[in-house]
Amino acid sequence: MPDNLTPEQRSYCMSSIKGKDTGPETRVRSELHKRGFRFRKHLKELPGQPDVVFTKAKVAVFIDGDFWHGYRFPTWEHKVSAFWKTKISKNRERDARNHRRLRDMGWKVIRLWQHDLERDFRESIEKVVSSLKIEITE
Repeated sequence: MPDNLTPEQRSYCMSSIKGKDTGPETRVRSELHKRGFRFRKHLKELPGQPDVVFTKAKVAVFIDGDFWHGYRFPTWEHKVSAFWKTKISKNRERDARNHRRLRDMGWKVIRLWQHDLERDFRESIEKVVSSLKIEITE
């Protein structure tokens, strides 16, 4: 399906999309902060600049949008243009590479997906909290 916007219109639309401090990110951070957890955001020294970083526990949390990070991408990639196939595939490859690099550095990596946050926010937060309790007690 061809793009129905001019390149200038598409560029304008894409420029308004936030990469950091998105709604789901701020919601997760707010809840973790309310529960007394302290963390850093978008730590540049770590591969992929995780959205939430617990340095002492060595836990990195990524909060990913289903479309941009290609949740179950093989099941729907045939529905998008070649541009988006390439873009999302590269995003997925980069995510996997950063995950491996962090794991090799001794970090625990947690990926919270947009649909999980929307479906059961509390369960997603508990996933982070329980990993912190495990990491801190070890």
